[in-house]
Amino acid sequence: MLKTPLGRFRAVALLEGLSFVCLLFIAMPLKYAADMPLAVRFTGMAHGLLFVLYLFALMEAAIALRWSFVRVVVAFGASLVPFGNFLLDAKLRKENA
Repeated sequence: MLKTPLGRFRAVALLEGLSFVCLLFIAMPLKYAADMPLAVRFTGMAHGLLFVLYLFALMEAAIALRWSFVRVVVAFGASLVPFGNFLLDAKLRKENA
């Protein structure tokens, strides 16, 4: 999976999506309901790093696979919506099969 630009992008996208979901649905409630702000600090730091890696992997895949500008914008938008990366991955897997 990690040998192709698309495979690397899908792997990073899944990790980034998972970190986003953890940040929103685990760390944020822990911060405000259980007064544990460190959960957001560490999860947020990991998510930020993965988001930067996502952008690099997106650009690599877009250049290597000659994606249109619209497709790049949709892939970027998927990273901003909870569970968006998982839907994008399903679409990419279906197209690649």
